[in-house]
Amino acid sequence: MREPDMGKVDALVGRLVGDLGATISAALIVLGDRLGLYKAMGDGQPVSATALAARTGLKERYVREWLSAQAASGNIEYDAGSETFSLSPEQAMAFADETSPAFFAGAFEIAQSVWLDEPKIAEAFRTGKGVGWHEHSTCLFRGTERFFRPGYNANLIESWIPALEGVRAKLEAGCTVADVGCGHGASTVLLAKAFPKSKFYGFDYHGPSIDRAREAAKAEGVADLIVFQHGAAADYPAEGFDLVAMFDCLHDMGDPVGAGRHVRDSLKEDGTWMIVEPFAHDHLEENLNPVGRIFYSASTMICTPASLAQDVGLGLGAQAGEARLRDVAEQAGFSRFRRATETPFNMVFEARP
Repeated sequence: MREPDMGKVDALVGRLVGDLGATISAALIVLGDRLGLYKAMGDGQPVSATALAARTGLKERYVREWLSAQAASGNIEYDAGSETFSLSPEQAMAFADETSPAFFAGAFEIAQSVWLDEPKIAEAFRTGKGVGWHEHSTCLFRGTERFFRPGYNANLIESWIPALEGVRAKLEAGCTVADVGCGHGASTVLLAKAFPKSKFYGFDYHGPSIDRAREAAKAEGVADLIVFQHGAAADYPAEGFDLVAMFDCLHDMGDPVGAGRHVRDSLKEDGTWMIVEPFAHDHLEENLNPVGRIFYSASTMICTPASLAQDVGLGLGAQAGEARLRDVAEQAGFSRFRRATETPFNMVFEARP
């Protein structure tokens, strides 16, 4: 019989206490985001539970308990002398300002969907079948857009596009772009606002996401520059595109090689396939870190089941790494493939025929 090292047991339990606190308080982040509590504190001014309840139209006793939990989590500040709570500038960026590159509240809607959909994934573990993107709870679709949009806001126009050979000049002069797997259209709308001389097409097989994308384009004043329509990665209309972009979705596809072949067929001879994928190294041991923890967990509950629900069911996973992505591109008929740039959360690849 193996004898446990009680010092290591204590250390493990200590870590699990932290994990449990983070897990339970994640629901409070979703709650505070949904009820507008963070935004009501966004000015950074100290506020009592009574005043915040009045400001938001909520009941003081609930607000006070929420504030206490958030202070214990380190998500807001508490001043014992005045018994008031406030958001620091940094906390406001993470929780109250959706235009901030550090906005993180939306990510917890993804976590919410993981809990809601856990029974479906458990059954998939038993049967080996997949769980399609469309089979998940609605908060996944909303949370995914709100999680990735800050990174796109911070990087897409200023660093990712310039890292691609000759692409910015084409966009500025006017070219034709396909955003495949566009979801709610956050990336498509950003591109259209930055490059109004170009024409954009957003494709996604998920009907409600296309409907939401059309609403977003209208709200941002670029509806005349974008055509959003239903279309899967393997059969969207091949228009002769100068640029085909896939943002954080290639690994979700059942047949990424087949999707890549369709991209190849839909590109002009001097066109570019832009592939944005979650950051990952090529070997498991290199990804055993906080970012890898998030992406492997999401991949287990969302990405891999989505792939296994489709034809081929390759199951790349959200931590595929550059080597496997290169192999996909080469099998799809691309002769040139390079990592153009990266962030702590994403890798950006450029593939050319």
